[in-house]
Amino acid sequence: MWVPIRHGVGWGFILFNICVMSNIEKGGEPWFLTDCPRDAMQGMSPFIPTSQKVAYLSALMNVGFDVLDAGSFVSPKAVPQMADSAQVLEALPETSTDVLAIVANERGAHDAIAHGRPDFIGFPFGISETFQQRNTGGGIGEGWRRLDAIRNAVASANKSLVVYLSMGFGNPYGDRWSPELAGEWALRLHEELGVTHLALSDTVGQADEGVIESVCAQVISASPDMTVGVHLHGRREAAAQLMEAAWRGGCRRFDGALGGLGGCPMAKDELVGNLPTEVMMDGPLQWGGEQKRWNAEALARAQSLLASLV
Repeated sequence: MWVPIRHGVGWGFILFNICVMSNIEKGGEPWFLTDCPRDAMQGMSPFIPTSQKVAYLSALMNVGFDVLDAGSFVSPKAVPQMADSAQVLEALPETSTDVLAIVANERGAHDAIAHGRPDFIGFPFGISETFQQRNTGGGIGEGWRRLDAIRNAVASANKSLVVYLSMGFGNPYGDRWSPELAGEWALRLHEELGVTHLALSDTVGQADEGVIESVCAQVISASPDMTVGVHLHGRREAAAQLMEAAWRGGCRRFDGALGGLGGCPMAKDELVGNLPTEVMMDGPLQWGGEQKRWNAEALARAQSLLASLV
């Protein structure tokens, strides 16, 4: 059966099989997918020309993702690859995909707000003292203070805040951690700072299926009024199983990066890749999720452009 899909300002058609169309007709549970080219590119070197980033991200903006994690307003000394984020975001097309930008402090939040393009502003709040120091230059106490200031600025600008609970699935530094601890921090963030969007982050890609399901269930149970997603790192061959574990734990929001590239350069010496978005795009169909309509032409263009970037 041929189904129309949006191609920028025009229309095209893509072939879906009959059982998938039946799923559309019967409906399915809503779920949401964010592609993270920012996370994919931030640890790369040498510097990728701004024009190449714009071309790649513009293609991604037309695929049909719910959100694009497109850049960060952080120190160019800390993350040189993101030094041109303001120019990149300025050049992106307007589509149905929302734009997210990451910040590490109040200055970055104000820069992102003044820029105007980001719909979502993300802040990494680590429940590992060691990692929070490495990632943002301040410990958990300082991270809490920064987050309080950032959420006030974001709310005043009528933007949306996403808090990434870094080291949400464990950490390699020996700091105290448990699913219950993750649940406690999520509840505190919600009750004391009014956080409504939380992304549980497996920053170093060490969580297995059991841990992912347990943490998701614990956090969602502890804070049922909060929107909870996962930002997982891991190997390509494990992506479907890790995503399904999060689904079983009650999660319906997922982050990935096309090609499975990237990871946090502040976490370990080697980057642990993101889950490949292309593997995740239709996974929830098997678990009762709704069928999303992807723009196959834009996806193919993005994959071609990505090959030239790496």
